Amino acid sequence: MTQPFRGGRRYVSTIWRGVSLQLLEDRIEASCPDRLYTLSSAVHPGGFSYSNCIINWKVPLTYQCDDPVREIVRKCGEWGCDSKDTIGLITAAKLTHASITELEGDRFKLLCCTTVGTRNAARAGLQRSTFSAYSPGTINTIIMIDGQMTEAAMVNAVITATEAKTAALQQLGIVERATGESATGTTTDAIVIGVSQAVSWNAVHAYAGAATTIGCAIGEAVYETVLEAARTQQED
Repeated sequence: MTQPFRGGRRYVSTIWRGVSLQLLEDRIEASCPDRLYTLSSAVHPGGFSYSNCIINWKVPLTYQCDDPVREIVRKCGEWGCDSKDTIGLITAAKLTHASITELEGDRFKLLCCTTVGTRNAARAGLQRSTFSAYSPGTINTIIMIDGQMTEAAMVNAVITATEAKTAALQQLGIVERATGESATGTTTDAIVIGVSQAVSWNAVHAYAGAATTIGCAIGEAVYETVLEAARTQQED
């Protein structure tokens, strides 16, 4: 694990040629020389799509917008990004405290970058007013995988990553303020799974649960980056 943006502005992958992350004035840009097949819960575009740029955009704690999709598309124009090839996330968390880790395994390489804000930590399964569910704070996770995965495995990866995130929050003792119950996440978490689908691997991962090598790596990466980013939220 590392928090490169606490002392620098750029992180270059040590295992995946051409992949880098850059801290700019109001965002982290993750770029890949090849288009990734992505599954995300991002503001834009969400679902399955293709992308070679993933942006985690920092907004003020007071941010309010009636049409965040339109806003992201507009910002892409300002940033010089093609909105058709860009995944856009929104956060109020500290970008400087993003945690990054990389792992290699059974016919795959993986990079994970997580930003964490827990002001609106919540426990899924409890009743709450949805009007108050959108206060600032979110956990955004970007997972970039050089390998081949089925769509089912990509969905499985979201499950594994979510379980690992929840385990990290429980390890840290983070609770929902209103109830004091242990948090499973925040009310606005988002995730991106981006896969190269490079045929050179000559192997397709059909599953990504904890019983698989790629699933274990995803879980480990998310768990460790959530721990690091969350633990240092209050540090300079």
